[in-house]
Amino acid sequence: MKPVLQIALDLMQLSRSVPIAREAVAGGASWVEVGTPLLKSEGAESIRTLRREFPGLKIVADTKTMDVGAFEVEIAAKAGADVVTVLGLADDSTISEAVMAARKYGAEIMVDLINVPDRVGRSKEAVALGASYVCLHMGIDQQMKGEGPPLDLLAKVVEEAGVPVAVAGGITAENAGDYVEAGASIIIVGGGIIKAADIEGAARNVLAAMSGAVPEKGSPSKKYGEGELFEAFSKVSTCNISDAFHKQGVMIGLVPHIESGTRMVGRALTVQTANGDWAKPVEATDRAKEGDVIVIDAGGAPVAVWGELASHSAMVKGCRGVVIDGAIRDIDDIKKAGFPAFSRSVAPNAGEPKGYGGIGIEVVVGGQRVRTGDWVVGDENGVVVVPQEVAVEVANRSLAVHENENRTREEILRGSTLSEVNEICKWEPVK
Repeated sequence: MKPVLQIALDLMQLSRSVPIAREAVAGGASWVEVGTPLLKSEGAESIRTLRREFPGLKIVADTKTMDVGAFEVEIAAKAGADVVTVLGLADDSTISEAVMAARKYGAEIMVDLINVPDRVGRSKEAVALGASYVCLHMGIDQQMKGEGPPLDLLAKVVEEAGVPVAVAGGITAENAGDYVEAGASIIIVGGGIIKAADIEGAARNVLAAMSGAVPEKGSPSKKYGEGELFEAFSKVSTCNISDAFHKQGVMIGLVPHIESGTRMVGRALTVQTANGDWAKPVEATDRAKEGDVIVIDAGGAPVAVWGELASHSAMVKGCRGVVIDGAIRDIDDIKKAGFPAFSRSVAPNAGEPKGYGGIGIEVVVGGQRVRTGDWVVGDENGVVVVPQEVAVEVANRSLAVHENENRTREEILRGSTLSEVNEICKWEPVK
């Protein structure tokens, strides 16, 4: 089977999905997937609508069926689906019933191997039960942790399955060619296309990569790993992070002292001190590594514990900024130096270096627990802290929020409104 590009319409609104699908098809997508979110929000009518819109293309209903296989396949096939997905985790009888129903109504079954422990073994069993395709799929929640379909596993599934193998989960123009080379026949791309401002161009870029061309860089939905977090967090705002992190991590009451457009990203080096005691904050600079943000818990006290000379010292060490739950001074000079600073207050008076407190210990700043090594991001909207254990997932989810907003903005600029794009009235809670 010659490799094909499948566009995954993992959207909430059918009204948005149709024009996006048109542009993707114009860019070379030849299989159109009615994504699971779209099926759940709009029902079988979404299949009917896309069937009428694209009479000559394969329509895939991503039902992810887990039970009553025959009934769900009947619904999807009668609505116009050519391919219906069944979970590999389903019982054998569910898969076999789905296969028999698909044959009755002129459709095919694709078995989705998401979360299956033994994907190679289950792919062989699925084919023995009559599946026409198997799909090596890494779910969105797994992708947010930096995981994607392993190429070596794909090659084994291709070798053992004996039917065309689809691959899904974090596929972009930058890696699509690798999956084709490893043997995938169906390249399923969602966010890597549907979040782009130029959807037709994004689809063409993926298709070119599938044929061996060197893709353009900067594809939507690229997932970042542990070693790429500075780059990832530098692409998003504190608002994006707050949305992605369910409003967690936002430091309350801290004011930014930065020039417009400045963004602070780094790992926390924590300091605890007392009112006006600037000894430990200054000593922390000597221990800082390049990329650190000095985070100072001064208990909200009104006498300054940081100023211009401390800022220059931190800059020499490669620090990215300072965050103070307390007072700062010399703001004019700190801004001129271009050193990002955030504090609860500003005061002209500093205290004395008495040496109370500690460095590298857990602190509470702006109401948030901060430990050395946590990620700290600041901009004109404020400061957020992201615990290091979940930083990869939060960074990728923040990028997803950012990319969704970019796509929404594009639709607004084409003449829509925020309310219309998101169908706000339709999706208000039913009472």
